[in-house]
Amino acid sequence: MAITVTMPQLGESVTEGTIGAWLVQPGQAVERFESLVEVITDKVTAEVPAPAAGTVGEILAAEGQRLSVGAPLCTLETAAADGSAAIGAAEPIAAEPSGDEPSADEVGPAEVEPSISEEPQSEALPPAAENQGTAGVSVAPEAPPAPPGLPEEPNGAPGFISPAVRALAEEQAVDITQVTGTGFQGRITKRDVLMHLESRGTAPATSPRQPPAPRVPAPAPALPGARIPHTPMRRAIAEHMLRSRQTSPHAWTMVEVDMSGVASARAARRAEFHASTGIDLSFLHFGMKSTCLALRAVPTMNAVFEEDAIQLRKEVNLGLAVAVGDGLIVPVVRGADQFSVAGLAQAAANLIERARQGKARQEDLEGGTFTLNNAGALGTVMSQAIINQPQAGILVMDSVVRRPVVEGDGIAIRPIMNLSLSFDHRINDGASAAHFLRAVKSSLEAVTPDSALF
Repeated sequence: MAITVTMPQLGESVTEGTIGAWLVQPGQAVERFESLVEVITDKVTAEVPAPAAGTVGEILAAEGQRLSVGAPLCTLETAAADGSAAIGAAEPIAAEPSGDEPSADEVGPAEVEPSISEEPQSEALPPAAENQGTAGVSVAPEAPPAPPGLPEEPNGAPGFISPAVRALAEEQAVDITQVTGTGFQGRITKRDVLMHLESRGTAPATSPRQPPAPRVPAPAPALPGARIPHTPMRRAIAEHMLRSRQTSPHAWTMVEVDMSGVASARAARRAEFHASTGIDLSFLHFGMKSTCLALRAVPTMNAVFEEDAIQLRKEVNLGLAVAVGDGLIVPVVRGADQFSVAGLAQAAANLIERARQGKARQEDLEGGTFTLNNAGALGTVMSQAIINQPQAGILVMDSVVRRPVVEGDGIAIRPIMNLSLSFDHRINDGASAAHFLRAVKSSLEAVTPDSALF
């Protein structure tokens, strides 16, 4: 029988996607779960798998075409003689929905499981203040237990288990009843299966049904007079930036932060920190902690503007803007205010390292409530970022640069960082924005070699 594969909904707020590349041709035989096509949304790129084994029929959507959720992608001839293979969207392998509230970040989509790069800062600073980037091992926060009262399947697993997740569990010889679900209503996601494998020290086994390695587009050539066609990622970023500017009145302010204490703490604790976590302690980790403390002190900066109210967010889910390919993505550290400096470093390293290895997932990019951009890793000294809608603001850590400063009647050389805030003037006025920046600044300048990291 012939079935129609349709555009899946890749996230709660996603209503359309762009066809990136077809991975199959008409007449090609495919197995169940084999990837058919790349679909690019403003969140992530996902590979849509075949809902059943069969032969690819007609391709109904062209590469580069934008389609709404539910639009037909292709037909598939299967051997099924009944209606068991219902017409509809196949669930994507690489983009398990988490059920968390998504954020319309100012990011373009990464490849399915995108590849992330982050350049370390290399300003002329002494060894105590030379690194503003992140690197290290992958350590994920402990997954919360599934909520009670969920329906049980015959095998004892809570809730619905998608075909893609069940197939992965079978391929990796994972007992699904031993996996804790962190998705919507305790649903077990692909991420949960992979994290279960990591927890028992087992590397995922290779399988012919695994999706191909992600293709990271090379940077466009910077040739004089060249005409560079828009990629789906660049087009999505352009739409996000324009929508953000049209949606919220942007205001901007900045403070200077004396990073002497942070630099001293990093120099004194760097070896201990690396020995305990495997991660190089950086300015970014202190910036993450200080930002979380300031978001709790000024809750209107962790909020969203609605028609009849300003909705304060319950959780602090901190997004980290990261360059990838020809655009940006923003992995999110959920519950970031509950972590120590070491915990934030581990969570960030886990997200970034997983993405560098081509293993980032859609849920990694959803649910952000505020964004921190470590632009100083690229050498910037003063930045005006565009807000990730619908968030209330975005904070930029610029380069830490040695500057002369007045101390009493003398001049001293100090490592100084500009801290730049773009904020939605519908939600916050200048006073609350300044209060927020002062809170971040005070927290950073209060750091000493004895400050708690763990």
